Amino acid sequence: MDNFNIRNARPQDCPVIAELIRGLAHYEKLDDQCQVTPELLEKCLFGDKPECYAVVGWITEEDGTEKPVSFALYFYNFSTFLARKGLYLEDIFVLPEYRHRGIGKKMMNYLAAKAVEDGCGRFEWSVLDWNQPAIDFYESIGATVMQEWRICRLTGEKLEQFAETKPAK
Repeated sequence: MDNFNIRNARPQDCPVIAELIRGLAHYEKLDDQCQVTPELLEKCLFGDKPECYAVVGWITEEDGTEKPVSFALYFYNFSTFLARKGLYLEDIFVLPEYRHRGIGKKMMNYLAAKAVEDGCGRFEWSVLDWNQPAIDFYESIGATVMQEWRICRLTGEKLEQFAETKPAK
């Protein structure tokens, strides 16, 4: 696909990325949890201390205009066992009408190369257990779906309540 390219997000891409994130939330049936705005993204991606990074996949149309069709948002974590940083893919999304064209694979390959270039010991992400097409895709590129691990999360009021709790000595 010669008319597809990936580039690092720029501040002017924040409205586009926000729209793609809303598309992802809709796909995952999580619209009610999506609070993203272009302003919040700009702060997270391009503030004094960026909290995460993003790339956008673009199709160049026959008339020369570019259309955003995918995004990936990632950050760096750390493996104590490897004593090296890792690249953690928080989200990846390809517009439904552009799936099955190799775009997802190109996005994942781009990020894998970035992880290697940055000296990462791992490239990791999570997948919803009901998303069999994604699981099949990830396994097709050589990823291991780690059944024995579960994600734990504190958010909102429960996070605040626990943070205020004073542990017993």
